[in-house]
Amino acid sequence: MTVKQNLLNLDRVGLEAFFADMGEKPFRATQVLKWMHQMGVSDFDEMTNLSKALRTRLTEVAEVRVPEIVFEQKSDDGTYKWVLELDGQNRIETVFIP
Repeated sequence: MTVKQNLLNLDRVGLEAFFADMGEKPFRATQVLKWMHQMGVSDFDEMTNLSKALRTRLTEVAEVRVPEIVFEQKSDDGTYKWVLELDGQNRIETVFIP
């Protein structure tokens, strides 16, 4: 089984290189970045300014996997603590203090 590339792990330069390796133009990185970060889209089929062939190919070799909340705690003072799992391997802890 081939491991899919999580596109959220790539910055603009990395995403441009990813598309270049696929034989695509570098501007595809800008298009996908906009879909992921400005429009909140993680399904390639919804990225309608990409060709159907490219969307199909992306589905085969890539994914957009957001961190998963594995623990959440709310304190009486409104502070939140979360533990997020990244790619099923690493975990990070973050705190929101109002």
